[in-house]
Amino acid sequence: MTQQTNFEAIIVGGSYAGLSAAMALGRSLRNVLIIDSGKPCNRTTPHSHNFITQDGETPQAISQKAKEQVLQYKTVQFLDDLVTDGKKTKNGFEVTTQSGLLFKTKKLIFATGIKDLLPTIEGLSACWGISVIHCPYCHGYEFKNKKTGIMANGEHAFHLAGLVRNLTNDVTIFTQGKPDFTEDQLQKLNNQSVKINENPIQAFVHNEGHIKEVVFTTYAKETFDAVYAAVPFEQHCKVPVSLGCELTETGHIKTDMVQKTTVPGVFACGDNASMMRSVAYAVATGNIAGAMVNKEITEEEFN
Repeated sequence: MTQQTNFEAIIVGGSYAGLSAAMALGRSLRNVLIIDSGKPCNRTTPHSHNFITQDGETPQAISQKAKEQVLQYKTVQFLDDLVTDGKKTKNGFEVTTQSGLLFKTKKLIFATGIKDLLPTIEGLSACWGISVIHCPYCHGYEFKNKKTGIMANGEHAFHLAGLVRNLTNDVTIFTQGKPDFTEDQLQKLNNQSVKINENPIQAFVHNEGHIKEVVFTTYAKETFDAVYAAVPFEQHCKVPVSLGCELTETGHIKTDMVQKTTVPGVFACGDNASMMRSVAYAVATGNIAGAMVNKEITEEEFN
């Protein structure tokens, strides 16, 4: 990239949402800088699904093609770096990167995703995104009619059980302790032949990320093909909160219908602002964020 330090918009995060926002802005001739650290949350997933025209493609191939297309717009630049700080200024914002660079901008878009906080279960991280999965829409079809587990409890487990039971008749919920279901939920689970196993999981035995057995702390073992895991998360980037952006009860960046955060001039899109974790949704919200940033800049200039 050039030595330019002032931009009309800076996009923090250069995966699907960030690149989509950049395309909308680049096509509007806005001077844009994308800053990305190269760690998308789906980097371990072998194939992306439920995104028309790209179904079954690798996440890396989709993002690489998107990056190549976006950078055809000459007003868009890409920097491999990590944003570590940001602050409000009289005319917009300043961001600082890990390498010590400082950039100024009128508008900020955070497309930084989230960081999954995986439990310390042997083999889980190696299977994450491959056979220990989070979303029936993204991965479920590939495990249809397979022996499937759900590592969750309570309302979340009950919700997943309905979605997964539609894909396979062999479903077991791993509650990792005492089940937390209502009598009505237990009856419905029983009616659908969904089993419940209270024993905590000790390890996932796998072959290159593909589950072979689930081992419990009782030393019992059982074969499974896939396990859905509801794991906690945190924001991948702390800068939005330091700027004053509010979070929702679920821990996502609070935005309105056009991806505006609670801080004027700051937008958020993709996984960091919604529980709808999919490539298609990230692209859609990025496109909206880019268009709305262009709209705000246009309105400020056109007077």
